[in-house]
Amino acid sequence: MNDLKVVKTLDCSGTLCPIPIVKTKKAITEIEVGEILEMISTDSGAMPDMEAWARQTQHELLESHDEGETFRFLIRKTH
Repeated sequence: MNDLKVVKTLDCSGTLCPIPIVKTKKAITEIEVGEILEMISTDSGAMPDMEAWARQTQHELLESHDEGETFRFLIRKTH
């Protein structure tokens, strides 16, 4: 990860779709515009799910990392 400042981390490890998306949707409402949410998931479908969610919601998916059994995402709230 680079030097982006994460203001909230959401650990969705052990949950399957749609729970990571549902929890991300709720968590993004709890931060301010411009702030960054980190979401961690163990769901193998998380990569395409988060890319689609970011496109649909127009929040900015800054980074997505496949770390083997764990997936990490950095999302900037845009509105």
